[in-house]
Amino acid sequence: MAFTPLHDRVLVRRIESDEKTKGGLIIPDSAKEKPAEGEVIAVGAGAKDDDGDRIPMDVKAGDRILFGKWSGTEVTVDGQELLIMKESDILGVIA
Repeated sequence: MAFTPLHDRVLVRRIESDEKTKGGLIIPDSAKEKPAEGEVIAVGAGAKDDDGDRIPMDVKAGDRILFGKWSGTEVTVDGQELLIMKESDILGVIA
């Protein structure tokens, strides 16, 4: 991929949720919420502190993450619908 986020930004691919509930009901597309889970595709080099030193990123490419419902900006890169967001928008890493 020919895209590298800058500073403390992260490029994320949404991970789609199941189309059925645990009880077996099929959820129509109109009732689905956008998933708040994704996979990190690329990360920036990190923000700089007051002294100009880089603050290392806590996430890396390949991590599965949770993020806020309204987090990030939708972008299209190489024909894929992706999100770009600040590292602070990430709620946690799924182990």
